[in-house]
Amino acid sequence: MDKVRVLVANRPRLMRELILATIADQPDIEVMAEIEEDGEIMRVVRESQPHFVIIALDTSGQRPLICDELLEQFPRMKILAVAPDRNDSMFFWSVVEIHSAAIENSEEGILAALRSSARAVA
Repeated sequence: MDKVRVLVANRPRLMRELILATIADQPDIEVMAEIEEDGEIMRVVRESQPHFVIIALDTSGQRPLICDELLEQFPRMKILAVAPDRNDSMFFWSVVEIHSAAIENSEEGILAALRSSARAVA
């Protein structure tokens, strides 16, 4: 069985150490890296391709800004945000939905489908 690859990017240092101690003895979890600076998260995620990133939850109930960027670029990754100063944590992931619709098998049908996709993206 493949190990769960984790990147720990939580601050402050004490919280990172607590998280690392929590998962250190788990045979099915591998810590890919430990990051001290938020500015390094994207680069290290790109390099290490973790399954999970553990980050700081600064404001209770609010998704950290880095979550959107991470999940947009790495939609299969999951994020665990842990508050360093209170008993609070959140779990974030993205869901890709696949939709389908029958179209008329004609030039008009193809053009209509292409135009409806362009409107959905805009």
